[in-house]
Amino acid sequence: LPQLGPHLPPRLAQQPWHLQYSTRRDGFSLRTLYRSGDQPGSPALLLIRDTEAQAFGAFSSSAIRCSSGFYGTGETFLFSFSPELKVFRWTGRNNFFVKGDVNLLMVGGGSGRFGLWLDGDLHRGGSHRCETFDNETLSPREEFCVQDLELWGLP
Repeated sequence: LPQLGPHLPPRLAQQPWHLQYSTRRDGFSLRTLYRSGDQPGSPALLLIRDTEAQAFGAFSSSAIRCSSGFYGTGETFLFSFSPELKVFRWTGRNNFFVKGDVNLLMVGGGSGRFGLWLDGDLHRGGSHRCETFDNETLSPREEFCVQDLELWGLP
């Protein structure tokens, strides 16, 4: 988290982040993640480590929740540590920030491709270059298996 500090919106840089959800502690379930992180107005930091030990994730300016459409703001971004931190910010081309239902969580989109997606069991995910963030693929493979996932928020 300290490495991401300078990239967060200034109002959040000195905030005390706390762990709201962790696959190690809470099991693998997107529904449980939604319940754990459902604090309206609270930003969210999603950290993922895949089975190839690559770390990456997303910052959302609003709580990660179930939604019928995309939500979020241009403060949302994707990042990867490969091997150093790379941050992919909003391009302004579309507003496909975050969208989630019980089977799929998506961050970034355009032309049917998602910057980051996770399945309902949080076991599998994927990453593609997308118009929202013009990001590189976050994981070494376009589809990955999740080893650990954490959701951080503000108390």
